[in-house]
Amino acid sequence: MPRLLICAALCAGPAAFSAAAKAQDGVAAAAPAEASAPGFIRAQGTRFVRPDGTTFPIRGMSFGNWLLPEGYMFKFKVHRSPREIEDVISYLAGPEEAARFWEQFREVYIQEEDLAFLSAAGFTTVRVPLHWKFFLDTADPSKVDPDGEGWARIDRVIGWAKAHDIKIILDIHAAPGGQTGVNHDDGVGYPLTFYVPEFQRRTIALWRAIAERYKDEPTVLAYDLLNEPISPYHDTDFLNPRLEPLYAKITQAIREVDPNHPVILAAAQWSTNFGVFGPPFDANAGYTYHKFWASPERREVQDYVNFANRWGVPIFLGETGELTDEWNEKYRKMNEKFGIGWSFWTYKNLDSLSTVSSIEKPEGWDAIAAFGSAPREQWDAMPRPSREEVAATLDAYLANARFARTRINRGYVESLGMNVP
Repeated sequence: MPRLLICAALCAGPAAFSAAAKAQDGVAAAAPAEASAPGFIRAQGTRFVRPDGTTFPIRGMSFGNWLLPEGYMFKFKVHRSPREIEDVISYLAGPEEAARFWEQFREVYIQEEDLAFLSAAGFTTVRVPLHWKFFLDTADPSKVDPDGEGWARIDRVIGWAKAHDIKIILDIHAAPGGQTGVNHDDGVGYPLTFYVPEFQRRTIALWRAIAERYKDEPTVLAYDLLNEPISPYHDTDFLNPRLEPLYAKITQAIREVDPNHPVILAAAQWSTNFGVFGPPFDANAGYTYHKFWASPERREVQDYVNFANRWGVPIFLGETGELTDEWNEKYRKMNEKFGIGWSFWTYKNLDSLSTVSSIEKPEGWDAIAAFGSAPREQWDAMPRPSREEVAATLDAYLANARFARTRINRGYVESLGMNVP
């Protein structure tokens, strides 16, 4: 901890140096953000700080599955990306019923009661994963859709967060083209964001539009630019050097309209590889790593702490969890010893003990999950519930997903140092 404080005093030096270095390397350096407007959380040395300079403790949950469904949260073992999950529901329920289900799903999955509970329990932050399709024009994705469904959803959750003294981290989980190359970026299974210039232009335009809309909103804590970019399954030698330059371009576009919000830069390979980063190129930036099922020992975070100390920047544990309550407590406390804030994954899930809020699995769900767990070419030969039965099961799921009907896992909440109100 003393070394962290020493580095905080030195942070201006590395930031200034990094801007010059990036400029020399041909990477556009973003404007420094020391002149942030009053009221905003900002990066200062190795901490995220409030306007009065005191440390803001990030103690958060991610709203996974809400705007970007993941197959395992539906008990699907084969069809795991949003588009695949939608295909399963449409096949079983029919297109019209499926469209109704998804609209209602996004309506009820997160409500004000969820924010109120998290605040009362002691959480300070919510990380919201976003899908590009709710913000760009699906007919012409090169254009931002000002009437896209996502804007109203985020406006509303920000309003609830403000009412309950919670900060919001906005996270692009599915960038145009796909930044990870796996199911949860809803791409084609390859990180095309880094190969196709048009996808990069769309990603930059999306972030600029987000920053333009929320530039004056202090309830938004930060912008988490790309979730888990470049999985280890792909050509990392080719792709890794392209990550930080893209971050710099995105940040430059953000700074053209928004000097106030910190940007958060996720490492490569499931957000674990900080070797892709050079000196910081923005004075209001933090860095994030993700770790699941790691040993709760110092060696698991030492490289990240070293990076923070070297450059005088804050680091943030953006995703972790999905193990046991005992592990949660040990790993959380180990990170907190180094002053590292965290956001566990995930807030709400179906029939799960490793989450804050668990949705009761409705009768008939296993029949739906069977299709989500079988290859598409086998569906026509499988025993199939009637559309009326599927609709009833989906309605039961929606009813159970409302906060009042979910089960709060008390042990899980307490393992994070919080209390069930």
